[in-house]
Amino acid sequence: MRFDPASNTSANWAGYAVTAGDPATGAVPTTFTNVSGSWIQPAATCTPGSPAYSAFWLGLGGFADGAQALEQTGTAVDCTGFGTPVYSVWYELVPAAPVTVKLAVKPGDAFSASVSATGSTVSIRIMDTTRKKLFTKKLTMAAPDLSSAEWIAEAPSTCSNFGCRPLPLANFGTVPFSGAVATGNGHVGSIADSAWAVTAVSLQGSGSNRFGGGRFMDVVTVADAFPGALSSDGLAFAVAWQEQVPDPPPPDQAPTVY
Repeated sequence: MRFDPASNTSANWAGYAVTAGDPATGAVPTTFTNVSGSWIQPAATCTPGSPAYSAFWLGLGGFADGAQALEQTGTAVDCTGFGTPVYSVWYELVPAAPVTVKLAVKPGDAFSASVSATGSTVSIRIMDTTRKKLFTKKLTMAAPDLSSAEWIAEAPSTCSNFGCRPLPLANFGTVPFSGAVATGNGHVGSIADSAWAVTAVSLQGSGSNRFGGGRFMDVVTVADAFPGALSSDGLAFAVAWQEQVPDPPPPDQAPTVY
């Protein structure tokens, strides 16, 4: 049977998200209590004088319009102004700021991670399976968002009192995700599980900023990112970086002759 997820665009996310199914079809509200998966840390191609940023993560919440919370963990690679790539591991419980994890990471390292929530307790687990290094932490937040689960490549944002805007997306090439599983209402399934609705999200500079509860403002970017098709078992996909191609200038118009 062919699987056709819904699609949408974002100014900062690329990947897949799962939410409750359409109530019109009899679907019941879904509380997602766990998300897990793996990915391979990509290398970044950096250019001196052009700082750029990218992050790869999985998480719970943050997808719905007006969302005010998001629980996530992942890795990042940023390009400094000198053209040097800097790799890191992190977690974040939005609206709190991200926290850097003291794990070394190099391109090509394999990572597995999970985020789970029980009441107000959020458990973070991320492991560099190549180096056999594990980080776990339990945290408390007043109201975790459990309305969705995501597997995402992101253009991180800079924020001020006036809102947030995505930063230039680093050229990460391709990042493969695998083992993508969520638990909703006690049911465990892959991204393509029929128990929930699936959205493929493409990162485009002109895309909607609906993700993150309106935290993102429009921004002109120089690169996009697109999720590939899901594997036949719904557990794997890849996100590919793509340089934007400027629109060609309009052709010269001949003068009107009367």
